[in-house]
Amino acid sequence: MPARKERKGRRIAVTDPENDQKTVERTTQEPPPEPSPDAWEKPQKILVLLAHPDDPEFFCGATLVKWAKAGHEITYCLITCGDKGTNDPTITREELCGRRVEEQKAAAAVIGAKKVRFMGYPDGYVVPDLGLRKEITRVIRQEKPDIVVTCDPTTLYFFGTRLNHPDHRAAGQVVLDAIFPAVGNPMYFEDLRLEEGLEPHQVHEVWVSLTMEPNVILDVTEYWETKILALFEHKSQIGEPDKLAERMRERHTEDSTVENPRYEERFRRLTF
Repeated sequence: MPARKERKGRRIAVTDPENDQKTVERTTQEPPPEPSPDAWEKPQKILVLLAHPDDPEFFCGATLVKWAKAGHEITYCLITCGDKGTNDPTITREELCGRRVEEQKAAAAVIGAKKVRFMGYPDGYVVPDLGLRKEITRVIRQEKPDIVVTCDPTTLYFFGTRLNHPDHRAAGQVVLDAIFPAVGNPMYFEDLRLEEGLEPHQVHEVWVSLTMEPNVILDVTEYWETKILALFEHKSQIGEPDKLAERMRERHTEDSTVENPRYEERFRRLTF
């Protein structure tokens, strides 16, 4: 017969009712810790829907590493190929697009993502209109994810002094608008169902990254260095790798140090 495990608790002093002068110690059971919101009971299909190559790694790369290592299936879908992500006038948009597609595939491999899709919209011109909403609805019905990761459309500023890219805000808006109510409702974009056989799909959760109003904070210290390695693959974007690594390592929590760091990634988690 296996030994019975003892639950840890704390001991408190109480008065013995039979002897007011005597106190005894009793053990009280402390409640078990709340499970992490990503402690899913079975492997999840996770679709990361963002605007540009390198957005997944910068916004939530350590969390994606955590999920990949836990056995979840991760697919990327980028709305653009980032064909305007340079100040170098000597490179063509087509050449830059090709570079960034390959960089993103390499970074996704470091993260542990299984597939990378590109929707082919022009960088910098993303608008959350009905046309793009339909395309996003198509992608989600094709991939049938349990979890969708996107970014917060309400984040105009971040890190105190930085202006958020309009494509980031547009991407978050159109993804959320597609998920509710279009993706799960047969009356929206009926041709997707009638002509393409893409039936409505129920997404269980949305994890909104790059948010100033998080309700989930994950400790991702264990996966931070892998996030940095994935970012190194975006060679056209990062400049000097050593300086990038230094900046990323400085993003430790206020209660930790570079020598003994703790890193977090924050989300607004929506459940359906």
